Amino acid sequence: MAKLLATFVVVFLALAATSLAGDPDMLQDICVADYKSLQGPLRLNGFPCKRPENVTANDFFFDGLMNPGNTGNAVGSVVTPANVENLPGLNTMGVSVARIDYAPWGVNPPHTHPRATEIIFVLEGSLDVGFITTSNKLFARTVCRGEVFVFPRGLVHFQKNNGNSPAAVISAFNSQLPGTQSIAETLFGAAPPVPSDTLARAFQIDAGMVEFIKSKFPPKY
Repeated sequence: MAKLLATFVVVFLALAATSLAGDPDMLQDICVADYKSLQGPLRLNGFPCKRPENVTANDFFFDGLMNPGNTGNAVGSVVTPANVENLPGLNTMGVSVARIDYAPWGVNPPHTHPRATEIIFVLEGSLDVGFITTSNKLFARTVCRGEVFVFPRGLVHFQKNNGNSPAAVISAFNSQLPGTQSIAETLFGAAPPVPSDTLARAFQIDAGMVEFIKSKFPPKY
């Protein structure tokens, strides 16, 4: 019995370690993403590496976060990412960042990052932020310029500019490509669409209201 228990503990810890891990550890100094390889038959979890002789310093450089993004949209916020899709040197590094700009009273709607924990540093303005645990407990507070807040991996969270002037943050993630699922857009803008009767039952509204909401989220595919 003791031997069986010890074996179970070892297996459990191994599985737990795997499930808690972030992006895979690096196996070499650099592995700059080779986007062209994905145009062929090669498919893998992540990006293949460029040949070392084809790597340059520009593969590790990105200047897209210098200026505010355009917040002239329905929610009044815009995310400008610096992840492996536009900064190839991040491949296998397990980190990425983003800039989020908010119009006055703008909202970064409830969403999740399935592959990363997020930490924000407020550049300017004041935000009401929060996340919700799986037991439906809300942790929320106001964060101001120079302050930091953390959103645990995979949990629904949001940010809202609580002032009448623009706000901005820098977000950091422990993944080269954290992924984002906006709750409303995911449910009401999926392609093929989620059945309206399913959404009506889930939100306890009528199908006509579901169709109205879907009209606000045209599918991207």
